Amino acid sequence: MSSNDTARRLGAVIQEHEQQILEAWIGHLNSLSFRKDATVAEQLRRHCTQLLGLLPEATVTGGTDNIEGRAWDEVRNLLAEISSQRAKQGSTPSETATFVFSLKQSLFTALREALGAEPAVLADALWGSTTLLDQLGLYTVEVFQKSRDQIIVRQQQELLELSTPVVKLWQDVLALPLIGTLDSARTQVVMESLLEKIVETGAAIAIIDITGVPTVDTLVAQHLLKTIAAARLMGADCIISGIRPQIAQTIVHLGVNLEDVMTKATLADAFEVALARVGARVTRIAA
Repeated sequence: MSSNDTARRLGAVIQEHEQQILEAWIGHLNSLSFRKDATVAEQLRRHCTQLLGLLPEATVTGGTDNIEGRAWDEVRNLLAEISSQRAKQGSTPSETATFVFSLKQSLFTALREALGAEPAVLADALWGSTTLLDQLGLYTVEVFQKSRDQIIVRQQQELLELSTPVVKLWQDVLALPLIGTLDSARTQVVMESLLEKIVETGAAIAIIDITGVPTVDTLVAQHLLKTIAAARLMGADCIISGIRPQIAQTIVHLGVNLEDVMTKATLADAFEVALARVGARVTRIAA
């Protein structure tokens, strides 16, 4: 039997025994699932129903050898949606692939019942359905991985933004406390956050506190200088605070030129200088 004939017979069996295959498939998935709440069960039934409803026409029109054709567009779109949802819900790649691969058991049962009297036809149908479901299962894993990678990248970006808060200390005075390693990606976020805040507040002084930066090497120093240069272009001077003895020695040994940048040992010292530059001062009130 030709591959087209196999696809037509397979599609006809799926359509004719759709409800039987659906119930067996859902039952098998429920037996494998660790999540038993009603919402998950409802979603699972909806996804199974949608996929099984699309398979007959796609199989007959597009065949079982290649799911990249236009006939499989709706099926691929549905699987992409399902995989993306599962990635957001914290499912594993194995759980996502099992959604498709577990269809084999109920589909094979239906094929044996429908085509058991024709061994050659049954063998071709079983092979065609295996090829098809393997491709669909692998496609869900690929989409799942891409979706999860996108989620990880977005979360990393959000963490970077959260880890670089720009605080308004006083009128015209901003502070940017840095904690952790300063690399190229984080420098870009730091620079963007600082410049946006300078534009928003019209600040004249920005204190960059590196007390929480464990080490300062040539690359970190260059990132700091770039941030300072960008702030100056926006009309704000920068003061670097948190220069510990070890960091001071490292900067000297590296030969980094910070001569035109105001540096202070503590944030308090830098804040005092910043207040003086904007014409303000802190006065102690006698008790």
